[in-house]
Amino acid sequence: MDIALSEAAFTGNGRDEMDTAAPLDTATGPLAIEAKGLVKRFDGMLAVDGVDIAVPEGAIYGILGPNGAGKTTTLRMLLGIIDPDEGVRRVFGHDRPHEIGRLIGYLPEERGLYPSMKAYEAIGFMGALRGMKLAEARERGKELLEGHGLGHAIDKQIRQLSKGMAQTVQLLGTLVHRPKLVVLDEPFSGLDAINQGKLEQMIRELADGGTTDIFSTHVIHHAERLCEGVAIIAGGKVPYAGSVETARDRIPAQVRLETRERDGRWLNALPDDVRREGDFWNFFGIAG
Repeated sequence: MDIALSEAAFTGNGRDEMDTAAPLDTATGPLAIEAKGLVKRFDGMLAVDGVDIAVPEGAIYGILGPNGAGKTTTLRMLLGIIDPDEGVRRVFGHDRPHEIGRLIGYLPEERGLYPSMKAYEAIGFMGALRGMKLAEARERGKELLEGHGLGHAIDKQIRQLSKGMAQTVQLLGTLVHRPKLVVLDEPFSGLDAINQGKLEQMIRELADGGTTDIFSTHVIHHAERLCEGVAIIAGGKVPYAGSVETARDRIPAQVRLETRERDGRWLNALPDDVRREGDFWNFFGIAG
């Protein structure tokens, strides 16, 4: 069972503890990404409120937070997909990240591939969008598929692949042009345990080769297993940025449970501090 972050984890005593004890991110050495005071509003609503992030080159870095916390908006500002209303961000020292797009691989949370394309064609197409010659990108796509255990799927159309295989194809398309920075938005979402393990191994291999890896997640276990540093986003702010170990100690322990039935006598057995979010129940103060 994964421990997931929810907005409730950062309210009350838990949120107060994070706010009063959160250290600043003290990354040293060359930075792949540096952001200070990022602010973004949509229709007058504040989505991101003064985010500071510093990611060293070659690191594996996690952006943690509950759904709706501002993780995706922050990533899009960092990459230059949208501009901040306030604040500055630099990628490898450039304040216009879209101008160095060939150095970046980005996997958005909203997955999308042309269903009629073959697997290697889809990867090649994504490589061509990053400036590669199409023929070269397609050959590289075949190599990546072979190297990641999908050689049998090279000539299969996307519509013929399982969900996990299709997500792997899109991830390989993110990597086909050998980027220096890889940004993955909720990459583990929808993957089973086996494919999650394969993705974690792929992220480690990228870092071993010198690639900077950033991913967002609402499940802290992925960050524990992979990250050298994390930033926690809640309510559009960053109450903590630093080591995973310290973050784990300061996040109130919780378990998120989904039940088959919404009502029943079992409700009377729930502790007083349990909180309901739709079909989920969040339990806090669970012993580790």
